[in-house]
Amino acid sequence: MMNDTKAAVVPVTQPFLPPLAEFLPYLEQIWSNRWVTNDGPLHHQLEQALCEHLGVEHISLFSNGTLALITALQALEITGEVITTPFSFVATTHAIHWNGIKPVFADIDPVSMNLDPARIEAAITPDTRAIMPVHVYGNPCEVEEIERIANRYNLKVIYDAAHAFGVQRHGRSVLSFGDMSVLSFHGTKIFHTFEGGAIVCRDAQMKRRIDRLKNFGIQDEVTVVGHGINGKMNEVQAAFGLVQLQHVSEAHAARARIDAYYRERLGHVKGLRLHEIGAGSTPNHAYFPVLVTPDFPLSRDALYDELRARQIAVRRYFYPLISEFPAYNGLDSAAPGNLPVAQTIAQQVLCLPVFPMLEREVQDRIIDIVLAVAASTVDAVQ
Repeated sequence: MMNDTKAAVVPVTQPFLPPLAEFLPYLEQIWSNRWVTNDGPLHHQLEQALCEHLGVEHISLFSNGTLALITALQALEITGEVITTPFSFVATTHAIHWNGIKPVFADIDPVSMNLDPARIEAAITPDTRAIMPVHVYGNPCEVEEIERIANRYNLKVIYDAAHAFGVQRHGRSVLSFGDMSVLSFHGTKIFHTFEGGAIVCRDAQMKRRIDRLKNFGIQDEVTVVGHGINGKMNEVQAAFGLVQLQHVSEAHAARARIDAYYRERLGHVKGLRLHEIGAGSTPNHAYFPVLVTPDFPLSRDALYDELRARQIAVRRYFYPLISEFPAYNGLDSAAPGNLPVAQTIAQQVLCLPVFPMLEREVQDRIIDIVLAVAASTVDAVQ
């Protein structure tokens, strides 16, 4: 095996950073205002700009997406059990646990990799109060079927939409489904504020409740009305978000080109299954996952090692399942037999690099390594 140590490491993703000159006027405004946090003018400006860009009415900004998830559950006063997916970043389940709620894992659909509605319904008990699905890789869940289930059993629905910035389903923002949707603006995301997040909710009254909860439950100078937390986004984060938003369409177009080229060159490789986007959905190309099936010459882990040895920092995302971590593997719903599809997907998934600055030459290098492995000639790759 040849290790191409001269090449720079190629990450799965990199934060898109706009020209510094565009950011500096906002910093000057912050210094001039002497208002650095606590519901400042740039915070309000970004909320309004995001509502317009995303096609939603009510959005509340947070310092990070995990605090937004925790607060969403608090705002809806969820107790008992919440049905969720084991195939996600661990923050999804941690937010449930931090609220003293029992997470209940249900299996995923083998194509979308999102929660399987049939398995959601099978997991409902008298203690179930909510469903927390994830739009995995920005691919929308079966929101209509999940809504029918929630209505039938009188359940709340909170979508973890960390990957779903700008995604639409049948011409409607995917963030408008459910009782709430929670976004992440972490540096690895399509739109980011260094760190950050947001809750999209249905009405102004709920937004006011969320805004109080993220500010310690403070209603006014002398009144605290709830057990809140410090989840506020500061003005520097908001300023960076305003700059980022000016470039997000450009970044999305670059990701779309990278996605299309991967599909063109890898779409017919035996043993590789490319992630399929649901009909009627407008993707954001947040990730490029492939499934390395038994028909491929190497296992997923062996392909991972080959690419890593050549400085391609691919990720097995999401592996292992959340249900396999010691914090959660004692739950009855975490049993492998309850999650056969998720178990298989977690053993096969590999995310290839996709970010706006990924050059075609570097992408060709990544693809050529995969093709060489597929042809069992990996030692010939330079």
